[in-house]
Amino acid sequence: MPARPRHRTVVSCTLLAIALGAGLAGCGYDGNPLSANPYDAADEIAYNAPADSDKKVDPDKPLEITASDDDGRITDVTATDSRGRYVAGELAADGSRWHSTSPLAAGTHYTVRVSTEDDDGAPGRKVIEFDTSTPKSKTLNVTFGPRAGSYGVGQPVTAELSEPVKDKASRAVVEGALKVDSVPAVRGSWYWVDDKTLHYRPENYWPVHATITAHSNLAGMKVAERLWGGEAKSVKITTGDRIVALTDAATHQMTVYKNDAVVRRIPITTGKPGYETRNGVKVVLGKQYVVRMRGTSIGISQNSSDSYDLMVYWAAQVTYSGEYVHAAPWSVGQQGYANVSHGCTGMSNGSAQWFYDTVRQGDIVKVVNSYGKEMEPFGNGFGDWNLDWAKWSKGSALVAANSNGTNRARLRPESV
Repeated sequence: MPARPRHRTVVSCTLLAIALGAGLAGCGYDGNPLSANPYDAADEIAYNAPADSDKKVDPDKPLEITASDDDGRITDVTATDSRGRYVAGELAADGSRWHSTSPLAAGTHYTVRVSTEDDDGAPGRKVIEFDTSTPKSKTLNVTFGPRAGSYGVGQPVTAELSEPVKDKASRAVVEGALKVDSVPAVRGSWYWVDDKTLHYRPENYWPVHATITAHSNLAGMKVAERLWGGEAKSVKITTGDRIVALTDAATHQMTVYKNDAVVRRIPITTGKPGYETRNGVKVVLGKQYVVRMRGTSIGISQNSSDSYDLMVYWAAQVTYSGEYVHAAPWSVGQQGYANVSHGCTGMSNGSAQWFYDTVRQGDIVKVVNSYGKEMEPFGNGFGDWNLDWAKWSKGSALVAANSNGTNRARLRPESV
């Protein structure tokens, strides 16, 4: 080991810092830069954490490291927390100062690795550890959906927040910490449905037989004044085959595709005048073997000639307002020829049972050529796919913050 330099670098720190990447400090000793081992730079650095190791650091303050004399410089600073998250920071070109550019998380343990170098190129090293305090504040918890399981390729991922987040900058913090990883990888983005709800979907449908994991890095992060991120349970789902049921209200036919190949054509009936079926892409919300359907649930008076009260079998729900694909044995004579329902898509018992057994939650039902209104993007089921990618991307706080108009982030199996 070379003699320790007479003048040594002093470092002072304040709060957090994402590493600029762990680097190697070069040293020239006996003409061989690999012949010198780093010396302990403990006497050369100082930081703003309390001298008492039991006292915690205020996460609202930045981390700063400076060289105290002209005979040495800082070559690298890497700060990570116990979750493996890096703290961003900037190092001056002359190595005189490093400071964090991202905030520390509350209630978190940090490890900071500082590398120095003297005028002769001899390297110094010091590892600093400290804990941050937890300010008195509200906790922002996140609940991901849907539940773990297997779904169709149209199933969006959802995130429900325990507190409203309205500020654009705060939304960007939240969205940046909510991760969705897909194998195979596809491009996707979050959309802020309202102050407490986000939906995530790819540009197109999910790949078949994909594995999708949603998780949060928000724990301990400051979202807004007196609002800090809390813990969140991750969710993993998988997709099956790509099932799309194309429902043509004009030809009175449903064509069911499996992985883009036609597997069945079914004579159907859709909504009659005054009760037209909604156009657009809908996602299967669930299935029930039998459902009691009453006209009063959609505003039809019991005294009306349109009133009905039926037990309906093999029912797949596609809207919260009560639109289903189901068995309608009473209209078999009109199926394939006329639209006579109150908005649902009806078919024979045999076809309905086959459809019920074929589709799963998250599969796609797309209605075309109906005189009905368009499917709502939100609020009446999952109409997310009725927004094109350009409009969907504009619902992201990160896209707005980056002002580039496009979310080009890729989903990676191990993204953080």
